[in-house]
Amino acid sequence: MSSGAPDLFVICKSCGSEVSPYITECPYCGNRLRKRAPKLDRAGRPKDKPRKARRAPSPSLGPLKRGEIPGIRVDARPYATIALVAASLVMLVYLRADPQRLLDFSVFLQLDSSNWWHVVTAAFAYQSSGYAFVTLFAIALFGWLIERRHGPLVVVALFLLGGCGGLAVAGLAEPSYLTHGANGAALALVAAWAVPDLLDVRAGREIEGDLLGAAVLAVLLLLMPVAVREASALAGATGLVVGLLVGLPLARSVRR
Repeated sequence: MSSGAPDLFVICKSCGSEVSPYITECPYCGNRLRKRAPKLDRAGRPKDKPRKARRAPSPSLGPLKRGEIPGIRVDARPYATIALVAASLVMLVYLRADPQRLLDFSVFLQLDSSNWWHVVTAAFAYQSSGYAFVTLFAIALFGWLIERRHGPLVVVALFLLGGCGGLAVAGLAEPSYLTHGANGAALALVAAWAVPDLLDVRAGREIEGDLLGAAVLAVLLLLMPVAVREASALAGATGLVVGLLVGLPLARSVRR
C-alpha cells in the first residue's frame, strides 16, 4: 500500500468494530464517527482536510460528546429547559414583589381535591434566592444535556415526576410543613444524566462526563433542607430515585 493511500478501516470508539473511514455513523451501534463524510478525489484518496469547525463552549459538568447519540441535534435549542427555568424565574420575581402569596402556590396542610394543583405550582415557587440559584442552575445545565440526548418530553417528564411527584410525597408525608421548590426535579435530572456514566464505570469503561461535579451538585441539593426550611429532604430523595429509575431504561435504549 502506498503512503498516500487511504486507510482501509477505522475503529469505532463505542463498540470497537472495524468500519469504513468514509461513513459518518457506525453500522453496528449507530455511534456518530464524524460530522460529515470526507470528500474523495478521482483516485479515491481523501482531499485536504477542511478547516476545523468552531465548537460551541461546553459546560464544566460533563459536556455531551458530539457522536454520543445517533442523529443527535447538536445545535438544537433546549426549549423545554428554557421554558421551565423561565417560568421559575417569573414566579420568583412575582413572589418577591408579593411574598404574602407564597402560601397560595406552596404545598401546605393536607393535600386533597381542592388543592392538589399546589404540587405543580410549588415546583416553580421559591422564597430563598440561594435555593433558587442552586436548583435552577442544576435544572438548566442537566436539563439542557438531557434534552440534547433524548428530547424535550423526557425533560418535562423528569421535572413532573421528580419535582411535582416529590412535592406530592412530601405533602402527604409531612402535611404540616410549608414546602416548595424543585430540588426533587433537579436531582431527577442529575441522576438521569449520570446513569450512563455510572454504567460505564461499573463495566470498566472510560467516561468523559464529569461525575465528580455532578456528585457535588447532587450533594448540595440533598443537603439543601438543612439550610432552607422550605426545601423538603423527602422531595429531594424522591426525585433522586425517579432519576435513577428513569435514567436506566433511557441509557439501555440508547445503547441498543
